[in-house]
Amino acid sequence: MSALLWGVAGVLLALIWTVRLTQAALGLRSIPNLTQPEWTPAVTATPLSRVSIIVPARNEEQGIEPALASLVALDYSNYEIIAVNDRSTDRTGEILDRFAATHHGKVHAIHVAALPSEWLGKPHAMSKGAEQATGKWLLFTDADVVFRPDTLSRSLSAAEKSGADHFVLFPTMLMKTWDERVVGAFFQCMFVLSWGHSPWRVHDQKARDYLGVGAFNLIRRSTLAAIGGLSALRMEVIEDMKLGKLVKQHGFTQRVAFGPGLVNIHWARGALGMVRNLTKNFFALMQYRWHLSLAAVAGLLLLNLAPFVGVVIAPGWSRVGYGLALSCIAAMYVGMRRYSPISPFYFFLHPAGACLIAYSILRSTFVTLWRGGVVWRGTTYPLKALRRGTV
Repeated sequence: MSALLWGVAGVLLALIWTVRLTQAALGLRSIPNLTQPEWTPAVTATPLSRVSIIVPARNEEQGIEPALASLVALDYSNYEIIAVNDRSTDRTGEILDRFAATHHGKVHAIHVAALPSEWLGKPHAMSKGAEQATGKWLLFTDADVVFRPDTLSRSLSAAEKSGADHFVLFPTMLMKTWDERVVGAFFQCMFVLSWGHSPWRVHDQKARDYLGVGAFNLIRRSTLAAIGGLSALRMEVIEDMKLGKLVKQHGFTQRVAFGPGLVNIHWARGALGMVRNLTKNFFALMQYRWHLSLAAVAGLLLLNLAPFVGVVIAPGWSRVGYGLALSCIAAMYVGMRRYSPISPFYFFLHPAGACLIAYSILRSTFVTLWRGGVVWRGTTYPLKALRRGTV
């Protein structure tokens, strides 16, 4: 390969990284950080909007207690918690009943004994919770998420002030080991660059960008009814993202916010635990099309490994472009300190993170095709039904 070809490839990589990083740096400034003093809710005599917090749970005995404990400790006064036991075979149902008895009137436990056909467990549990909800707002969250006491008051205040119909608060991923931080750091880089959906554009009704997060999807009850409830998501593996898509498609307003420490989740143990959790998600994200998976892996590895390789083996002056691309990647890790405790030195392990995510995509694709569907929490969902139910 001649120096000219090396140089052209390096310049293209540098241009891609520079443009996208600039867009992200400018765009992310428009997203509020709810931990800042200006988002502290004012004391008012106006009645607070009622919120129904819906927590679907299947075999969550390890994390459900701290999650529910954090919810009952919220400083917001007008809310209820609807915890849905989705056919659990462990102590989850017992724990939900205990919380419901201890916090009578605030915590309600629902038990699902059987799953209807053409429904995934989590969307069905969410739907059952929504049917029992009495709030003006519905907050869908996961059973292993821990809230800071002022999370709901800050978020609802921001949602109502901004006129949002659907409000997403980005969670703080707790990473306890170095390999978790490798994968987590790469994930955050991909979020900063937002190759798929730019978070700073979701409010724009003309843009196709949308978002949803399983840890914190806050939606007006009237908006959920207007989009047909959760029935359209009954076979969606990534129901959190697709909720955002439906909201956007129906012309409703979305808003997103940062809030370091407001919503906390330790998603998986170790890098391989993260890979296992992603096995059900990535092929769904690729719309169950293997060629999209291969294209995503090729693009991911090219963009994230080529700068590291080119700066070492490209001849002479042609290394300049690769060096500029590397500078952009390093700048991302430095900039992420605003939102994450991950050290910028994890920049040096960026290639490892890229390889692990590429492996996750390939593993998700292969395993789903091999099994003929998705197996999650002991239930098998056929691929044909999943494809048929894709939003």
